[in-house]
Amino acid sequence: MLSLLSTSPELSGLPWTLLVLGLAICLVLSALGFKRVEYFVSLGYAASIAAQAVVMPLVFHKTIRGWALVQSLLLLAYGLRLGSFLLFRAGASSFKQEHDINAARGAKVGGLIKIAIWISVSVLYVLMFLPALLSMSAQAHGRALPSLPAGVALMVLGLGLEACADWQKSRFKMTNPTKICTVGLYRMVRFPNYFGEMVFWLGVWISALSAYQTPLAWGLGGLGFVCIELVMLGSSRRLELKQNERYGGDSAYQAYARTTPILFPLTPLYTLRNLKVFLG
Repeated sequence: MLSLLSTSPELSGLPWTLLVLGLAICLVLSALGFKRVEYFVSLGYAASIAAQAVVMPLVFHKTIRGWALVQSLLLLAYGLRLGSFLLFRAGASSFKQEHDINAARGAKVGGLIKIAIWISVSVLYVLMFLPALLSMSAQAHGRALPSLPAGVALMVLGLGLEACADWQKSRFKMTNPTKICTVGLYRMVRFPNYFGEMVFWLGVWISALSAYQTPLAWGLGGLGFVCIELVMLGSSRRLELKQNERYGGDSAYQAYARTTPILFPLTPLYTLRNLKVFLG
């Protein structure tokens, strides 16, 4: 069956058959959101990235090698790590209140809005994976990919930061469930897990700089990257507001928030409260 799929990019520079396959995969897995709306952007997200990282290399199994194969394994690791973390967090007692709030909020979302979210996030997950797909396609056609090693290096850095930050926060919350985490990477930046994710997807986009062959490929690859970066900015802003509401009366938290960059290390950016351009 896989041999019947066309892996040749047309004049647009895009392997449309595989993009349709990717969209079908993401639509099926993101449909988890019809059970709980938050799953559209949590478990559905993790599963969509992981599944594409399995299926697309199988399509290119005769030609994928080296850095392109490493990149696919990193994307698979990203999806599996995120999915397992989300499942673990859902069972944590410290997350129960937020879990219930999300469930109550999602129950108010109407059917048409759910469909709109389902389709839009599925398209986004395909576009986010597009640079990796283009690299596989370019490699299959014998083109050099000098940008791939640099992109993969950033992916490793981002995934490491995100995994380490989540681990440090989980360990801290086990013994300090009512306190804000300020240890480890959280001494450098308040949301190191979100920063790591932004670095990871920057690496995915950079990896395919030598694979973008047409304006449409550049545009769609850039669109996926810009959208996920804006989503992470929006998530950071939302978490900041939530922390201000929960810990705002604590002088230690106020000092921490006033002196620790919110998202980007070694920058004087301490709040995103006034941010207007974001998604999510």
